[in-house]
Amino acid sequence: MKDRTGAESRLGPLPSTATVLAVCAHPDDESFGLGAALDTFVDRGSSTSVLVFTHGEASQLGSALDLRSVRWAELNAAAKELRVSHLKLLDHPDGALADRPLEQLTAQVGEFATLVGADLLLTFDEGGITGHPDHQRATEAAVAHAERAGIAVLAWAIPRTVALTLNREYGASFVGRDEHQLDLVAQVGRLAQRRASACHASQANGNPVLWRRLELLGDREYFRWLIPPR
Repeated sequence: MKDRTGAESRLGPLPSTATVLAVCAHPDDESFGLGAALDTFVDRGSSTSVLVFTHGEASQLGSALDLRSVRWAELNAAAKELRVSHLKLLDHPDGALADRPLEQLTAQVGEFATLVGADLLLTFDEGGITGHPDHQRATEAAVAHAERAGIAVLAWAIPRTVALTLNREYGASFVGRDEHQLDLVAQVGRLAQRRASACHASQANGNPVLWRRLELLGDREYFRWLIPPR
């Protein structure tokens, strides 16, 4: 039976790997976007780690709060729900990550990847899923390190049909992929991801787009190889 993109031949498990490092721009990216994948990797016996470049302090959601401290606490709670083994939060300015030197960001990815022994990097798709420059810069840094280290980069993507539905219903700016651009379609559970996402209360409350996206994706997540395994 085909999945909702028709990508029957691409339906299969996530790759077997010892240690996965998720490289993210903001607290909540690891849950809202990568949560189901991280949880599934743990189920398959992988150790997972998360590197986050900013505190997410520029968000318009929860702006009445001290987001620097609130979002750090939310990230810690979400990481526990996802069974993340190692977590690192850097202090680059939210909303200006694209202005930071790529070499600096790449070196920070490399330092943490070496520390945790990562043999696979997990990122947002090129285009940042929503077009967010911070997301795109985080992916660029992950790819730059992986090219030097000779390891693979798996990017979380969404089908164009899902992106178009969200953009139509909410005036969002999701960047989707056509079926032929997707390399892997994995069956996932959503329970841990939903629990982790709820930990980010400052961003999840009053955020119908998040919950609608998870509904549209069902039990499938979609991926592209930015750097395939050797």
